[in-house]
Amino acid sequence: MRLLITRRERARRTRLSYRSRALYAALWAAGHSVFRLPRLSPQSITALQRIDTLVARAPVPRNTSVTPVGFDGFEAEWVCSRRASDEGTVLYFHGGGFFFCGLNTHRYGVAAISARSGLPALSVAYRQLPETPIPGSVADCLTAYEYLLTEGVPAGKIVFAGDSAGGYLAFATALRARDLGLPLPAGIVAASPLLDIDSTARMRHANWRRETYIPVNRLRDLSDLWLGEPGRGEPPISPVNEDLTGMPPSLIMAAESEILLCDSEIMAERLWQAGAECKLQIWRGQVHAFPVLGTFCPETKAALNEIGRFIREATTKDPARCKTLSVRPAD
Repeated sequence: MRLLITRRERARRTRLSYRSRALYAALWAAGHSVFRLPRLSPQSITALQRIDTLVARAPVPRNTSVTPVGFDGFEAEWVCSRRASDEGTVLYFHGGGFFFCGLNTHRYGVAAISARSGLPALSVAYRQLPETPIPGSVADCLTAYEYLLTEGVPAGKIVFAGDSAGGYLAFATALRARDLGLPLPAGIVAASPLLDIDSTARMRHANWRRETYIPVNRLRDLSDLWLGEPGRGEPPISPVNEDLTGMPPSLIMAAESEILLCDSEIMAERLWQAGAECKLQIWRGQVHAFPVLGTFCPETKAALNEIGRFIREATTKDPARCKTLSVRPAD
């Protein structure tokens, strides 16, 4: 279902499922026609932010309990599969470009991660643009982490996870925790992470014309939005450019044809250079952030199984956990 090329061996090529091919085709058609993101404006951002409200009407995932948690200025919720134990916690940060999506859009994906990992997940609805610049989002995610620590959950039993912008927040929050002297989590899972605020490298990447639905025609606008107004507080970091010494084991997943493969490859290389353990998986025939689309097709189920396995291993004391693996797409 996936194609993995490691430094040592080439995995067997397998046939993509019908559902996976159909999803890819549908999102390609949508992403390259009607639903291309218009020029960013307060009106277009407001329209995108309504998506989470609309999705709120969906039923709670089967065999899952959802419990709201209130914080000062933002919200979160416990998403707990009936299979989950109290032997650890997944701290989840949703994607959405730092300005849309939320608890509702990502509830099914988080529920699937809870089921596969066997752990409850705390999903964080951090403040977003334009309410707060990106460092404010990081501060909210750090607050949620500190909450878990004060509730008695050991850092070695917590895994940060996120997709797209949430992948950024997973790494940025870990870096912020390290700089403040807090214990680091047991691991980090990042699906199609956005890890560089500057889009220059992406615009030179081979996937510039292969991306399914990320609006590559608006990357410059998005970078300007992420950087914020000059003088409005501290600028956001780019995790790929930070000192990554001491980072916990990580699992990074990306689709072979997506533009954010650029960020994933650079981050993995720099983690390896820093001596950190990192597993990079590049999946053929998939779309941006495909692991959090639920269990729609066999490939997403397989990706979720990989995530669950990584989380279970990261939160145990198995010394052989999370061995470094370099993964490359086929020619």
